[in-house]
Amino acid sequence: MSARVLTVILNYRTPEMTLRAAQAARVAMAKLAGEIVIVDNDSGDGSERILREGTAGWPKTRVIQSGRNGGYGAGNNVGIRAGLSDGTKPDFVYLLNSDAFPDPDAIARLRNYLVANPDCGFAGSRIVGEDGGDHVTAFRFHSVWSEFERAAHTGPISKLLRKHIVPMGVPRSPMRVDWCAGASVMFRQSVLDRVGLFDERFFLYFEETDLCHRIAEAGWHGMFLPDSRVVHVGGASTGVTEHVRKPPYWFDSRFLYFTKRGGRGYAALATLAYLAGAGIWTLRRIIERKDDRIAPHFLRDLVKHSARNLMPGAAASRVGKGAREAAR
Repeated sequence: MSARVLTVILNYRTPEMTLRAAQAARVAMAKLAGEIVIVDNDSGDGSERILREGTAGWPKTRVIQSGRNGGYGAGNNVGIRAGLSDGTKPDFVYLLNSDAFPDPDAIARLRNYLVANPDCGFAGSRIVGEDGGDHVTAFRFHSVWSEFERAAHTGPISKLLRKHIVPMGVPRSPMRVDWCAGASVMFRQSVLDRVGLFDERFFLYFEETDLCHRIAEAGWHGMFLPDSRVVHVGGASTGVTEHVRKPPYWFDSRFLYFTKRGGRGYAALATLAYLAGAGIWTLRRIIERKDDRIAPHFLRDLVKHSARNLMPGAAASRVGKGAREAAR
């Protein structure tokens, strides 16, 4: 099968782990047509030198420099635009996190599915932790209803809104999904040519959701393939995990995502829906003496950042400011 795959790995100050991911990708790419491109996202810590020295002599592998830390989407766009070393485009683009390690057949399984199913725009892998436990990486799109359900943490509400719950669990067989986490996902190049690459206004988070949304609007669907298995450390490059305080750029990305879906009014409605759900949860938590499931400072930060982004002319500048601050 001659369909060519370009594997893109984005590094930011984790060169040793990136080399480990690249080595796993080399094994998985050994029998596939294509190349690996490692993008150093302006780490400024010697990462580029370490990566170049570590990959010296590797066939079909390049290290390139982004020139600026514009975030996850911008960095991956540098690798996608680089294309293959002969100046042509691949048939498929495979994005692999620098802290993710594909099984030897993981990349081939994604490629083979896309070759056999031309109506599929992207396919994502089953992600597991280093302990073998499954990570939830198959999702529905975010909506006003999903924001309300997520904050309410209440069984009857979740049952009523089950078709709007964003996480889809861990499917045991191939399943259509709205979007997959970007740790291991393959896109059809022709689809990217049609809908465009990552929106670089997102510094980090929601960028893959936005891209998959545009793919869906253009008429393609996504698939989750559990037989494509990838081990993922998670949070190694960003330091942002589920239970820590969200950085400003997370809120800016969230606001931008909802604004793109339905305007600033829709973004405001999504925030109000979350706050309404949080009110239900808070009341329940007090009555039933439950531990809080909403991260510390989250509600205050959500209100503060939403209010700032709703100020006239503020949305675009806030996203840019959050990106610049995070890149320092």
